[in-house]
Amino acid sequence: MALPEHIHFIGIGGAGMAPLAEILLARGVGVSGSDLESNDKCRALSSKGAAVFTGHHRDHLPEKTRLAVYSSAVPEENPERQKARELNMPQMRRGEFLAELLKLYRRVAAVSGSHGKSTITAMLTHILLACGLQPGYMIGAGVNDGSSSHAGSGDDIFITEADESDGTHKLLTPYLGIVPNADGDHAWSVGGEEALKENFRTFARRAERVICFDTEKELFAGLDNIITFPHPPAGFEFAGHVGFMALNAFLAVEAAVIYGCDRQQAQEAAASFKGIKRRMTVHIQRKGYLLIEDYAHHPQEVARSLEYLRLKYPQYHLRIVFQPHRYARLEKFFSSFSAVLQKADSLFIAPVFAAWSETGKYNSAMLAEASGGTALSGSFPEDARTVLQRPCDDKPLLVAVLGAGDIEKIIPYLS
Repeated sequence: MALPEHIHFIGIGGAGMAPLAEILLARGVGVSGSDLESNDKCRALSSKGAAVFTGHHRDHLPEKTRLAVYSSAVPEENPERQKARELNMPQMRRGEFLAELLKLYRRVAAVSGSHGKSTITAMLTHILLACGLQPGYMIGAGVNDGSSSHAGSGDDIFITEADESDGTHKLLTPYLGIVPNADGDHAWSVGGEEALKENFRTFARRAERVICFDTEKELFAGLDNIITFPHPPAGFEFAGHVGFMALNAFLAVEAAVIYGCDRQQAQEAAASFKGIKRRMTVHIQRKGYLLIEDYAHHPQEVARSLEYLRLKYPQYHLRIVFQPHRYARLEKFFSSFSAVLQKADSLFIAPVFAAWSETGKYNSAMLAEASGGTALSGSFPEDARTVLQRPCDDKPLLVAVLGAGDIEKIIPYLS
């Protein structure tokens, strides 16, 4: 595909949109965009030459635009989308445009799965760079020691996440697909459990090859391009990582070997990976107190986060601050959430981050009650201090803030 001279992004400050815009700027494409609120990504894009508007208004869509790209969260009645229709301007969802952009690269690695996409994408990128390759890449989270996106040098390798939540991963035709897991999260947004599974199978069929653990054998049964590895046992350690981070590192190293990297060098590079923002990010570490943030918002992610924290910090009292993300997810997994959260030593449940729906069958107080023990619910920041004031059995205290909404706003109150 020949890139249009000017592309407008509706929702440009999003984690999946901003890196795309940055890559296009690097390739010499004119970029504009809008978002409800300005953020660091918007400001960074402005500094690189993009015209970024705060708020959505038809006047924010330049008439020189040749393509409008929109986030899946942007409705049809958005005024900029309405104007684009009036001008007979082509429109694409973010994932649809990504599929077209990736056709400019010969060897695309696409990471698609329910959990771990950003970390594996970032870790594989880190490894390839350490091994002397020059990939383009797009990571849906901030990287602790580098950029989240790069156009790459040339048209050979590109590393990206492939989003299953809107089904657009099935549009890609990667050289290498990486599927760390595939469970029922986001099934409601693509038409149900079977539709989600079929989307993953379509993604796999369109890939030249796919690597995954043997836990996904049934999902990909009958496909001859699947390379499976035995799923490591609990407590697995690899390249200096433990728990789910070790699983991510294992797949990233195997992917790097497929791209021609020396296995030992790739493993050493994985050990030096500094992580991504909001994924086991250590905010405070002092005598007797540790404050960590993680993006876990699905029961399996929460379970893996707790396992990781127990393995890495066994001497600490583990206090979880959890924000349920979306009422629909809380309703679907209510019993699973309560079961896994009971494994913390103490628990504080923040109000649900609504994200598209303001009410639901269950709320945070109900989850706290179902989780039993010392579980409390409350608002933040008003009740944040209670998180620190509760006793912790004379052990050093580890507070883990978990969630994908705006729960990071509580962190200054826990410092």
